[in-house]
Amino acid sequence: MKVLQIMAGAQYGGAEAFFTRLVIALNKSGLEQRVIIRKDADRVQILRDGRIDPVEMPFGGKLDFITPLRVRRQIANFQPDIVLSWMNRATEMVPSSEKFIHLARLGGYYNLKYYRKCDQLIANTEDIYEYLTKNGWPMGKVHFMPNFVGAQRMAPIDRQEYFIPQTAPLILGLGRLHENKGFDVLLEALARVPNAYLWLAGEGPLRKELEKKANLLGVQPRVRFLGWRNDPEALFAAADIFVCPSRHEPLGNVVMEAWAQGVPVIAADSLGPGTLIQQGQTGILFPIDDSAALAKSINHLIEDDGLRERIAVGGYEAFEAEFTEANVVENYLKFFERLIA
Repeated sequence: MKVLQIMAGAQYGGAEAFFTRLVIALNKSGLEQRVIIRKDADRVQILRDGRIDPVEMPFGGKLDFITPLRVRRQIANFQPDIVLSWMNRATEMVPSSEKFIHLARLGGYYNLKYYRKCDQLIANTEDIYEYLTKNGWPMGKVHFMPNFVGAQRMAPIDRQEYFIPQTAPLILGLGRLHENKGFDVLLEALARVPNAYLWLAGEGPLRKELEKKANLLGVQPRVRFLGWRNDPEALFAAADIFVCPSRHEPLGNVVMEAWAQGVPVIAADSLGPGTLIQQGQTGILFPIDDSAALAKSINHLIEDDGLRERIAVGGYEAFEAEFTEANVVENYLKFFERLIA
């Protein structure tokens, strides 16, 4: 069985990170793969560290006539049984053919015009699955396949490196600094949580705006903007609470990452986290955009050691039951085998 995977995603993002994890995990399982990606030095290095030598292509706009030709050549040379494309741009550049099964993975509510040539679709949440079937895709050609996150633990980052007292409550936020992620709400909540510190790990278009907001709220001395990090496990190991304040979050990989690291989770009741989390058992949900409710939840968790322990344990148990690498990789391999049978 031979699978060719294509990703033309951004430098940072949840889908891009999962793509890298899945490709490396499938490689460890012995699956024969070829991997095509948009040029990105950091992603290339991660893949090479995982013993995969990717093919890099420009994946430009409408005037990019080179990439589609090169994709065709790679397919003709490799002769895959399955071509798995990730998101719109990569999917659009896959040629029609009866010699392979074209499978596309959707991690959001994308415009389905890009997927007309596909034979089968993967949805990484049940709600995206319903979106696809309600918009005309036959149920037999749409498949729900959840993500997995790694469970590797790392030594915690030394708080003193960021001038944070060892006894102070430390909150972690992780993700792209974009309006959808709701980090402005987290900063507003922090103003109501005395003595707590916040790490914001991520990059994006709102960084300067968020830094300005932290200053206006008077919380800047207690906030550290860490930039994009490739060592989230070390950040989780140092944190007391993880907060996902996203206004829009189809899945919530970061919630699963916190579960895997044994860190208690507070999340906005957006689609992904609201589906994943059992209130009071595997995390705490608060209404979207409600900074007062978020602050109340953080203060409650800081003050209640027993609750912190219960939801941390509950989250880890939820992770082990459904979102481990072994479970998800086995499901992908069985799915590939069924497709080409």
